[in-house]
Amino acid sequence: MSPTAVSWIKFGCVFGGALLGMFLRATLPERHQSTDTKDVLKLLIGLIGTMTALVIGLLIATAASSYATRRGEFTQMSANIVLLDRELAHYGPETKEVRDLLGRVVTRELQTTWSTTAASPHAKFDPSAARADILFDKIEELEPRNDVQRSLKAQLLTTVISLGQTRWLLFEQSGSSIPTPFLAVLVIWLSLIFASFGLFAPPNATVIVALLLGALSVSAAIFLILELDLPFEGLLRISDEPLRKALAHLGQ
Repeated sequence: MSPTAVSWIKFGCVFGGALLGMFLRATLPERHQSTDTKDVLKLLIGLIGTMTALVIGLLIATAASSYATRRGEFTQMSANIVLLDRELAHYGPETKEVRDLLGRVVTRELQTTWSTTAASPHAKFDPSAARADILFDKIEELEPRNDVQRSLKAQLLTTVISLGQTRWLLFEQSGSSIPTPFLAVLVIWLSLIFASFGLFAPPNATVIVALLLGALSVSAAIFLILELDLPFEGLLRISDEPLRKALAHLGQ
């Protein structure tokens, strides 16, 4: 389910909790609305609010750390692509076919991961789509003529293997790092908090608009957390600029 859909569902639950609280305010007997009762409820909501703040802080830290890690790995992969091209150039003119293949692989990577179409508005990082494994086979077929080329071939194989490991690591990390139970518990707590707001607030247009804006704000925060957790999709996906810069330097 997309972050947008999840955020709207949570908005409905949270704002629905506020409306439920306002409904209960109008139906509860007077003895259930005493000062002592309200004081107890305020203490409980304060406890739930504290736990909610801790969970939201944990989710933000987890999503931001995951996003930064993946962006760093992607930048390192882009740098290694340029390094591989330089190593191929030093090997000799017989690597021209491999260097051309490297450029095609990077171009295909850009097209499959960052292209946005009506059929696929949120393209995912797919390490198998670019067929980069062919690079390893082509480098393995090189026949060194001297000690320098033998040393360079070993380095080329090390670099291309490192690239493959990074690409598959990014693929394996492309799923959500936020546990679904965290989000489920969070929406329950937020719904209870907003229900208490509706229970204590007078039923007028100003209060309803304020609760509506509060629910939208909370849902927007959850939306941003979920977007950060999907670095190759959505509005906050990682920029393709490092890979485009790498492509611009290939073959020089």
